[in-house]
Amino acid sequence: MKVNISFIPLCLFSGATALKPQLLESDSIQLSQDDIGDFSAIDFGDKTKVPTKKKCRDTECKVFPGDDAWPSEAEWTQLNSTLGGALLKPKPSAAACYPGPDFDAQRCQFLLANASSSHFWLDEPLVSLTEWSQGATCPLSSDPQGNCTQGGFPEYVVNATTVKHVQAAVNFARNKKIRLVIKNTGHDFGGRSVGAGSLSVWTHHLKQMEFIPSYSIGEYSGMAAQFGSGIESWEAKNFMAANNITMVAPGCTTVGGVGGWMSSGGHTTITSTYGLGADQVLSLGVVTASGQFVTADPFTNTDLFFAMRGGGGSTYGIVTSVIYKAYPPVFVASSSLSLTLSPTADGTSPSQISDPEMFWQGVGTYYRFAARVLDAGGYCFSYIYPRANNTYMFTTSSSFLGFTGPEAVSFMQPLYDDLNELGIKLTNPTRVSPSLYGSPSSGRAPPPGNTRYRSRLLPRENWEDDALWNQTMAAIRTATEAGFENDFYFHGTLASPTKEVAGWPGADSAVNPAWRKNRMHAMLMDQTPLQSTARDTMMQGYMDLLRDASPGAGSYMNEGDPGEPNWQQAFYGSNYQRLLSIKQERDPWGLFWAPTTVGSEGWAVRTVDGAYTGSQNGKLCRV
Repeated sequence: MKVNISFIPLCLFSGATALKPQLLESDSIQLSQDDIGDFSAIDFGDKTKVPTKKKCRDTECKVFPGDDAWPSEAEWTQLNSTLGGALLKPKPSAAACYPGPDFDAQRCQFLLANASSSHFWLDEPLVSLTEWSQGATCPLSSDPQGNCTQGGFPEYVVNATTVKHVQAAVNFARNKKIRLVIKNTGHDFGGRSVGAGSLSVWTHHLKQMEFIPSYSIGEYSGMAAQFGSGIESWEAKNFMAANNITMVAPGCTTVGGVGGWMSSGGHTTITSTYGLGADQVLSLGVVTASGQFVTADPFTNTDLFFAMRGGGGSTYGIVTSVIYKAYPPVFVASSSLSLTLSPTADGTSPSQISDPEMFWQGVGTYYRFAARVLDAGGYCFSYIYPRANNTYMFTTSSSFLGFTGPEAVSFMQPLYDDLNELGIKLTNPTRVSPSLYGSPSSGRAPPPGNTRYRSRLLPRENWEDDALWNQTMAAIRTATEAGFENDFYFHGTLASPTKEVAGWPGADSAVNPAWRKNRMHAMLMDQTPLQSTARDTMMQGYMDLLRDASPGAGSYMNEGDPGEPNWQQAFYGSNYQRLLSIKQERDPWGLFWAPTTVGSEGWAVRTVDGAYTGSQNGKLCRV
């Protein structure tokens, strides 16, 4: 692992001097006027030449394949030449399973049986790991129905390995008025990494990592690391182990920690102690809508620095690199608990409960106790699965930073005392062995599925007020009990990334204010591939129970519903108007767009006939 110890001074407005590392090699390779030459399609943007809003308020759509203005083959070839061969025109991988010219029985069998035990789906340029948002026009199946079409997948993909690649793609899409999408790892549950007729910037292969033993900027002085935006969590964990450090990284090993995860907040196991992913950022490398590469930090391009830490991805610019805080290594001790509601339980196992009221009292007792775990810097991760015949399974883990095994066991004992008083005679597990947070890891990608999140950030007052608490648990129970018949389940992650935990500069960012008062990120996990407006209405009814229990709270966009009502308030809270002003100033062309991102209400996808109206299978047009 290369260690960068070369620094250049940077003069700050405050009069202080920060020691800045040299650019990553991928950031240092940038688009020049010599590269552009007479190819005006990739020239940089000039905001002074953008028509006024009044002149733009027609029914303009992004240029679409088949339109007269769609670039010619010669123009795409010239773009590819500028990119050094990085332009791809891929077909959906699942086409190998469909009758037709792309059918390949051997490849299809690999996709069905072996791809999910490899890194294949992360290294696939088109796929988002949720099929419904693309329009499900080519789902992976051993018995495919109909034809495989491109649907909501991009037409072209730029496999970006340098800033130059990103700049050329941004300029081409802006100048040619083509829809632009941004994809990193494809862990996208809201249709933000796909789009019919689009050019996709694929940042997955921006993979450089450099450790900075000593870094100072403003109020921060300590260790740091510089990452390219394609780094996945498992790669970050290996980097931590190699350098004997801790960094805040996504919990799922193949989620990218520098792209959309960070841009909308980013929670994980150590969030209650160190803050969200967005709270770790000290500096960003960004390609703006004009195509320029800039640095954004607490003293330079401060509007971008504010907006791109928590204010949503695919909106203000494309992150190519980040400088993150780093900490000494830390160990995590975890304790697990499970309960099962079964009418046939005979009392031989204390975790098997026959009485529904006792089961739900046990679940509520754990969730209310979890506030103590969070206040101790911990994290809780839980599911409630509805099953056949009115049975349910509750599973959870409680994680503690810096605790020894005996300390974790002692901390959990009051919970087990409370459960025993309810008649749930569980024994506090004593085999709790701390493990290194930054342990070496590996990454495998699940196949594309149909998960759809609908979520609510439940605030701490719901834990402190008995009436609100009872309403909260009643909402969770009612929704979960409807899950078996309607194919969804409940997922609750509990963390408290307060402003005090966020520190400097994290406390002053665009992170949804609801995170700062959060106790539980409560989610209804929808698994139905056939999304519909009728299903949306049904699911919103159950989500309204959680909203009614938490008026004025919010939702986490990365694991939220692209159909969230009043999404501006839910995903951004009181930051929305400030963010909208930044968006309008930085991107007057309307280049960057994705569902429920800031300013996205000015555009809508005109889905093809018969397609689910919430998919990305259609033209993007002004409204």
